[in-house]
Amino acid sequence: ACEKGGQWDQASRLLVEMAFVRVELNTIKYNAAVSACEKCGKWDQALKILVEMAFVRVELNTITYSAAISACEKGGQWDQALRFLV
Repeated sequence: ACEKGGQWDQASRLLVEMAFVRVELNTIKYNAAVSACEKCGKWDQALKILVEMAFVRVELNTITYSAAISACEKGGQWDQALRFLV
């Protein structure tokens, strides 16, 4: 729902709240947050979520990378997007 409404900040807050109440965070939940960031061009927040995923050892998949690259593109951050392609 946050993704479709472009509410990247709400999606990020939900990740924190879910972790606080010990809801298992998985690739699907993180991807939804990355996609919400992508819809709003919040490339920096999308990349922060990717770093967090790696830190907590949640699998990053094609959807994760695609949304992150798209967020970078929308934010005019091609140099950041290219990092995922090499």
